[in-house]
Amino acid sequence: VFWMWLSAFLGMMTNYAENTLGIKYRYRNERGDWIGGAMIYIERGLHCKWLAVIFSLFCFLASFGIGNMTQANSIASGLKDSFGVPSWVTAVVIMFFVALVIVGGIKRIASVTEKIVPFMAVFYILGGLVVVLANVQEVPAAFAMIFREAFHFQAAGSGVLGYGIAVAMKRGISRGVFSNEAGLGSSVMVHSASDVEEPVVQGMWGVFEVFADTIVVCTMTALVVLLGVGVGNIPYETDQGANLTIQGFQSVFGGPVPAVVVAICLTLFAISTVLTWGLYGSRCFEFLFGHKAVKVYQVIFALVVIVGAMMKLDIAWNIADTLNGLMAIPNLIALLLLSGAVASITREYFKDKK
Repeated sequence: VFWMWLSAFLGMMTNYAENTLGIKYRYRNERGDWIGGAMIYIERGLHCKWLAVIFSLFCFLASFGIGNMTQANSIASGLKDSFGVPSWVTAVVIMFFVALVIVGGIKRIASVTEKIVPFMAVFYILGGLVVVLANVQEVPAAFAMIFREAFHFQAAGSGVLGYGIAVAMKRGISRGVFSNEAGLGSSVMVHSASDVEEPVVQGMWGVFEVFADTIVVCTMTALVVLLGVGVGNIPYETDQGANLTIQGFQSVFGGPVPAVVVAICLTLFAISTVLTWGLYGSRCFEFLFGHKAVKVYQVIFALVVIVGAMMKLDIAWNIADTLNGLMAIPNLIALLLLSGAVASITREYFKDKK
């Protein structure tokens, strides 16, 4: 959790830079849609087409990991544990729903997610606050555990000093990036479709996005688990995914209701992510192979949902983490080389405001 916070703090900066550049270098296509993203500011800002192609290739592949298999797996696991729904049934239903929505493009995706996300996030956070307030006396111990485990020098049985820190950093940073996508260059594609005129304004929305995603929602989840299950009683490596969160809510609310609520929230969160990544992958596939080839990608993307829902969770996470890392490399190179442009745009904006 500590390393997720750190990645989010740095991620606010990278997300600001990404979205500022996204608005700066976006353009309208022949259909009148705004087209932006890391591949666009790499091509138009750096004038480096080959690096833009590499980013698009990795983003297209990553869409099957972070935005598809892991999400489908989480939905299938949550519904199976809470309602006994077979994974293959969940997979088929999600596949048809995703195919129906992503074919409609960004406007249909936006119309679905803007109805799902705000209600879902507020509902989830309020439930988490109830758990925190019910265990408020344990909050200091929970935060103490977070900091202690972040700098745990030796993992059980490893005998290697620093091994525990390395594992905590790897998992924390990868999960932080997974939650907010800062540094990946992916969310720029949606931000670039905004109707704002000032790049800095959209950049600041990027800062808020990372803060809300990781600092607020993920911290709330961590506290629900630590306070609900019990500080020091977390069954490492035995319960995964939504199970620990459900246990945390059940400690206060009791009965089957928490399992149902968490399963619904998880499903809605994950579906909105799948839909958005379907758009990311479509845009990158279009950049690589042209608009007519997008339908092929959308069919493959929908079918991969079935694979993700049926596979083992650890395999899905490893694939997602690897592809995220590959995707981040060309984007971070571009952000470094274009950092002067970001600084210039920012200075000019605040100079005008004065």
